[in-house]
Amino acid sequence: MSRSLDSIVQALGGTLVGPADTLIRRLAPLTTAQPDELAFVAQARYASQIQTTQAGALIVPPALQDVAAQRAAVIVTDDPYLYYARLSQWWRAEHDAADAPAIHPMASIHPSAVIDPGADVAAFAVIGAGVVVSSGARIGAHVVLGRGARIGAGTWLYPRVFIGERCVVGARCILHPGVVIGADGFGFAPHQGQWVKIEQLGAVCIGDDVEIGANTCIDRGALDDTVIEDGVKLDNLIQIGHNVRIGAHTAIAGNAGVAGSTTIGAHCTLGGGANVLGHLTLADKVHISAVSVVTRSIREPGQYTGIFPIDDNANWEKNAASLKQLNRLRQRLKLVEQALEQAHHKKTEP
Repeated sequence: MSRSLDSIVQALGGTLVGPADTLIRRLAPLTTAQPDELAFVAQARYASQIQTTQAGALIVPPALQDVAAQRAAVIVTDDPYLYYARLSQWWRAEHDAADAPAIHPMASIHPSAVIDPGADVAAFAVIGAGVVVSSGARIGAHVVLGRGARIGAGTWLYPRVFIGERCVVGARCILHPGVVIGADGFGFAPHQGQWVKIEQLGAVCIGDDVEIGANTCIDRGALDDTVIEDGVKLDNLIQIGHNVRIGAHTAIAGNAGVAGSTTIGAHCTLGGGANVLGHLTLADKVHISAVSVVTRSIREPGQYTGIFPIDDNANWEKNAASLKQLNRLRQRLKLVEQALEQAHHKKTEP
């Protein structure tokens, strides 16, 4: 179903330049958009593509308004990428209307569970004793909610999500298929060549507006809870160990891992495949490059990168220590070279 540019601007703001009744059938990438589709240009470096795109309308920053308006109708906004994000949400709400909430007769719900009348529970969901599901929550097929779990208002649990006992998920969260919240943390005591299990007595507490990608696992705490604060975004296939704390609005890309009892600050990012060792602390606004391994606490905000080949541990420690001195040794070598050059000039002077 198409929407006019005028209806988009009325809903989301921005300045419309061009025919208000232009109909948009779908949102599309700039390079493949067709005359009945809407694309966006976030940065001036993509300005050359404005001349070649077939898009019927563009979302552009003020700096590109004139050149884009010669080619198509435009919506002008200070931050096209943010506008696109909000547009995508509005578009889905307009086109994918949810069914009225209901509890499927094939769901298994313990008599002591409290399910708000505005919540939706799909077939084959299993909801344990003492569970609380708030208004607007949607519980997908085959979801399992352990004893005493709590699900906040407007939260969506996609099929086959597992929420362990006493774990809490806040409001307006999205948990994609296969997410496991509250499995046991990896805790074992060595004894005479064997491993003795340490019971994990904590839970997981997830704040509001958190999104967790498919097949990501967050372990329950050993004693205290594992905590994921408001606005955190986790990609697919991430492992978060027990007793970890992740600060508000931090984002972690796929295949990353955070070992137990580590604290990550607010507004941090971890690139894909990055790993953080256990019992470390990362300050607010620390950004870890992809595939880096964090082996020490980081107390100052900034961008950090670290990739080092595996080796015998004794050799690795020696090489790592030498590597840290390379820049200082380079500066010293420059000074020596300059001194030698000056001495050579003196000797060759008439």
